[in-house]
Formats: sequence, structure tokens, C-alpha cells
Amino acid sequence: MTATTDLDARAFRRALGQFATGVAVITAQAADGSAIGLTMSSFNSVSVDPPLILFSIDRKAFSLTAMTEAKGYAVNILGHDQEHLSNQFARALGDKWTAVEHTIGHMSAPLIAGALAHFECAPYAQYDGGDHVIFVGRVVRFSAHPPKEPLIFFRGAYRSLAGTESSPEWPLPMHY
Repeated sequence: MTATTDLDARAFRRALGQFATGVAVITAQAADGSAIGLTMSSFNSVSVDPPLILFSIDRKAFSLTAMTEAKGYAVNILGHDQEHLSNQFARALGDKWTAVEHTIGHMSAPLIAGALAHFECAPYAQYDGGDHVIFVGRVVRFSAHPPKEPLIFFRGAYRSLAGTESSPEWPLPMHY
């Protein structure tokens, strides 16, 4: 079965949209020293031992080559109050970093201020994923911040969670 002949791509995307996801911005420093940032909802945990995560990037993305060459990257998990950042980093080209408060993390990957969590990663593996490249990163540092409502994407739109609760474990310490 091939996607172009046996599968209605639009219906497939709508069906995938039935799975609610969080929203993250993947950041890195390009070889020329510029900052890279892409919005994504294709983020997953892979393994605790070793600590691995994954995300995928469309092969048509302008910053794909820079990401494949990056010496490290960060996953910034966005809160509901950061919807504007999700939209800003989802745009192709342009200055995505205008008015974005951030610090510099592992291998100069930007860490977006106010994110729910940061995962600073070293490249671990890349795999062919059809029209995407799958990136697996080894987490070298992470931080989680006091709970606030996450940014959720469901059925093609941002959504809110009902009854977002705090955990008695907060605040979590920084882990290195």
C-alpha cells in the first residue's frame, strides 16, 4: 500500500488529529551561530535508561539541514500562556526570535523562558521516517518548572485541559 494511491492523506491527518498532544519548540544553534527553532507536536519519551527522547522534522523544513548538523538541541515544552510562541516558531523563515526571552543551554541550544520543562540533548540517532527525519536525543540535562496549564493541540486547534492539578512534588530540582 502506498500513501499516494491507497490512503487519503487529508483523512489520515484528520484521524491523527484525534490524538491530543502537547506542544514543544525544538531549538538549536546552527553551524553559522544562528538560533534555530521549530514548533512541534511529535515529541515522545523513548527510554529512561539511557534517557532518550524523540521528535521528527518534515524533510521540507528549511532548518532540517541545520538541525541534522547541530551538536545539541533543546526541547522546550510550552505552557498554555505560550500559544503565541508556538505560532511564532511554526512560521517558515522570518525572525522567529524577536522578543523571545531565553537563556543558553547545552551546546548553545536556546532554552525558552517560562516553558513547563526543558530537555537538553546530545544527538543520539537519526532515522528515515518517510517524509520526516526522526531525531533521537540523549538527555544530558532537564528541568521542570512549577505546574501551569500545558499547551495542548487537538483536532487542529489549541485546547485547554479541564481540572489541571498541581502535584505535591513541586518544585522539582534541576537535574544534571
